[in-house]
Amino acid sequence: MLYHKEIQSEKELLEVYPIMKQLRPHLDEAAFLTLTDKARKSEHYKLFALYNDDVPVALAGFLPRVSLSQGIHVWVADLVTCEKHRSKGYGKRLLTAVEEWSREHGCGSVALSSGTGRRDAHRFYEEKMNYKKASYLYRKPLA
Repeated sequence: MLYHKEIQSEKELLEVYPIMKQLRPHLDEAAFLTLTDKARKSEHYKLFALYNDDVPVALAGFLPRVSLSQGIHVWVADLVTCEKHRSKGYGKRLLTAVEEWSREHGCGSVALSSGTGRRDAHRFYEEKMNYKKASYLYRKPLA
């Protein structure tokens, strides 16, 4: 049975960490716990997990935001399906849950960025989820 829920406890975070590690390999468990806690407190970060028969198979981390360019919206910061569970519709199901949460909380859109080399992800967003490429994301390290 498929269902999703918000991950809240440290125990739940540790349970889903191996999946997040596939998307964010630079994070060890301690950094994952610390950054998740800070993001929740400062930016109202939410982490949803999709479960198949009580086994986590996909994660979506997102933040409600307000900007002059996008109004009230949700920014998807993290979206990953476990490598051994890809191409089963889990990412679509979880991103749809994020969209539903966004509507219920008065958001007018959902936005995300995807690394330039992630062609399969781009195809998924554009062809399966009907997202439109809206901009380029630029980054400058400050250290």
